[in-house]
Amino acid sequence: MSDPLFQKIQIGQLTLKNRIYMPAMHLNMAEDFKVTDRLINFYAERARGGAAMISVGYATIDNMSGNSMNIGAHSDDHIPGLKKLSDAIKSNGALSVVQLNHAGRYNFSFFLDGKTPVAPSAIASRLTRETPRELTVDEIKQIINAFASAANRVKEAGYDAVEILSGTGYLISQFLSPLTNHREDEYGGSLNARMQFGIEIMQAIKEKTGEDYPLIVRMNGNEFMKEGSSTQDLIKYASALTSVGVDALCINVGWHEARVPQIVSEVPRGIYGYLSRRIKEATNVPVIASHRINDPAIAREMIADSLCDMVALGRSLIADPYFPQKAESHREKEIVHCIACAQGCFDNLFKLKSVECLCNPMAGYEKERAIQKTSTSKKVMIIGGGAAGMSAAIAAHDRGHNVTLFESSGNLGGQLLLAGAPPGREEFCVLAHDLANQVTVRKISVALNKPVDMSTIQSFAPDEVVLATGAYPISLPIPGVDQAHVVQAWDVLAGHAHTGKNVVIIGGGAVGVETSLLLSEKGTLSGNAVKFLLLNQAEPVQDIIHMASRGTKKITIIEMLDKIGKDIGKSTRWGMLQDIGRRNIDIKVNTRAVAIDETSIRVSSDETEMDIPVDTVVLAVGAKPNCPLKNEIASAGIPCHIVGDASSIGKAFDAVHQGFSVGREI
Repeated sequence: MSDPLFQKIQIGQLTLKNRIYMPAMHLNMAEDFKVTDRLINFYAERARGGAAMISVGYATIDNMSGNSMNIGAHSDDHIPGLKKLSDAIKSNGALSVVQLNHAGRYNFSFFLDGKTPVAPSAIASRLTRETPRELTVDEIKQIINAFASAANRVKEAGYDAVEILSGTGYLISQFLSPLTNHREDEYGGSLNARMQFGIEIMQAIKEKTGEDYPLIVRMNGNEFMKEGSSTQDLIKYASALTSVGVDALCINVGWHEARVPQIVSEVPRGIYGYLSRRIKEATNVPVIASHRINDPAIAREMIADSLCDMVALGRSLIADPYFPQKAESHREKEIVHCIACAQGCFDNLFKLKSVECLCNPMAGYEKERAIQKTSTSKKVMIIGGGAAGMSAAIAAHDRGHNVTLFESSGNLGGQLLLAGAPPGREEFCVLAHDLANQVTVRKISVALNKPVDMSTIQSFAPDEVVLATGAYPISLPIPGVDQAHVVQAWDVLAGHAHTGKNVVIIGGGAVGVETSLLLSEKGTLSGNAVKFLLLNQAEPVQDIIHMASRGTKKITIIEMLDKIGKDIGKSTRWGMLQDIGRRNIDIKVNTRAVAIDETSIRVSSDETEMDIPVDTVVLAVGAKPNCPLKNEIASAGIPCHIVGDASSIGKAFDAVHQGFSVGREI
């Protein structure tokens, strides 16, 4: 039987070569609404990688709908740039789509030269902390016409289809939801009235572009908003959309204000396929599933099991543009998976920076960071097989050098393996595995269980050395810190240290938070156990939830600063803090450890001291670069580069990017 992922499919009159759709994503790569060479290079690479259809955007429909970092479609002046982008996608083998959207109350007055954002009703946004202005009926009609005009520009620019974003808490879904639509005219009240805005937009687009021009709608399968649209409302809306000529539906999940995680690594792979299944069973057009589909096995299983007709791979194609090509040619082991860390994509958006990728240093820099083959091959010695070392080895090899990677332990991965130990963070171990596979595929020489000293280096006689020896955890200068029941968080994460019932973690940064979550899982129900008990109705649902979230340890985090998790990215921090709250982990901020004895730890807060009973104290107070050979190598006159934590303590993103940068420049 043929691979479900690579069967052809029809959307309207279009024939797609496979079932892989790259959805539109905020990239912040446009400038003053204009398509840039950076955008063109980014999408051309994804088209070459084998996706059947690529959607770009979102694109604006008027001057209130977005900001200047969005692609513009609200003026005829934007057509030449749009066409250039479409040509780049189509000439490299993919069909092209533009997604149109209006942010409504999700826009910021900051981006609108101080103007107040607009919405169906004047209800404050928890995302922007601003209250929008209610639209008049005349303004609603103007926006409907603006969508249609923008869609026609998309068609004129040569795109194969247009997509409308009708979810995620943006304007169309604000009209649909009773939470944000309190109107009493023809656009508010009953479900049919709340649907009217979205339906009229689709009708206007079809009238403007022609019935045969493919129209795709991206909509929520669940908003995850209390008092918002119900699942049945959304299913009825999906059916209404198809009745007015919508040719395909792409199903996403949640609003930006929702408190259910949607895009981070703790979200199980492919879990939201149940949402596309609901819509697929209620409609008769192709339905595209999305969110956390980062592996071909998951994708083909969802299609084969009738959860969807296609899969949307967004960040998966940022991480590896050639995911489709590798899957089709039976090279799945070579795929570099998106690990949903959000460090380079969503966290960058919050900083108003363009999207990058932890897993793929070339994402967004396809031309600037292309590796040029060297004319003089060198003998390069990489010391350290963590993220930085492997990244350096891969780039140096691709540059044309003869690379050998030395690792003192028995496996590659370094601190990525520690980062992947806590619950919901396992994907970091996947990255360690993927980078190791990239090393293997290139047949780079690897020496495991091989500590390196100067005699090793002199015997190897390298032309250049890359030091990627990582870091080591630091201790605290307080009485009692050298006792047996005081352990390092790294040892707990690695499974080398056991902890008692009462655990105090000193340090509330990322490592302390992750260690607390790991320990809080001890004694809880597994996912399989939860399913078994639910299906057999063996215990009340609330009791099952309690047993799944409350472990057997009493955990306290001590942090000197005024909040924990300050070094955790914004995209993931709120979810981790939410997990800490539901697991009943005690947090003590503005608190420092004073002394440790056999049964307690003394802490000080607001000039008041207290003793906390403790069986195990876990130190998560930071790390220092581990670079013992730097001076000796310099004295020997061997060119040396220091990367990752061996240079300065940073995130996995920094390690991968520094390693790549050094490797490609040797």
